[in-house]
Amino acid sequence: MPSEGDRSAMGLRERKKIKTHAAIQREALRLFREQGYTATTVEQIAEAAEVSPSTFFRYFPTKEDVVLYDVLDPVMIATFKAQPADLSPIQALRAAFRDVYDCLSAEELTQQRERAALFLSVPELRGAWMSELAGTIQLLTGLIAERSGRRADDLGVRNYAGAVIGAIMAAWLATADDPSADVFELVDGGMARLENGLNL
Repeated sequence: MPSEGDRSAMGLRERKKIKTHAAIQREALRLFREQGYTATTVEQIAEAAEVSPSTFFRYFPTKEDVVLYDVLDPVMIATFKAQPADLSPIQALRAAFRDVYDCLSAEELTQQRERAALFLSVPELRGAWMSELAGTIQLLTGLIAERSGRRADDLGVRNYAGAVIGAIMAAWLATADDPSADVFELVDGGMARLENGLNL
């Protein structure tokens, strides 16, 4: 979630939007855990979050989107951009992941793991997640290009971004075999291998 300094810089309306996003997703994940993704309706989520169904759809176009939405994305982007200029893109990414995940509460970590478990276990969510990753690669490509001083349409930059997303996907997929694994350690380990040339 945004830091105290970030929150003070935001207007009341923006803070309310962030809280509503978080409340809807929190209640949705709770209901999915208790009664299953398929059995849970948008109406039930809205009622639990104390919003109307129309408000739900203003924040999340579909039930899938309530799982796909990642509150950490803008925080991660800002943290990546704030890393020292002398760090390589992969070093800056590793530092940003550590900075963000080290600040998460136990509840926030649990929510991230619950989202991942849903991606991996619900077929329609897995497909939506894979589609969403294409946009994430495009976003990451732009960030890497900016840091490295290269063009975003440079194939090398695109390959680099794709490799990073591949390492993240591999870490989350590994948790399907071992749910007790620390996915964030797995992500960092995958990025460390990329940094070292991805030797087997």
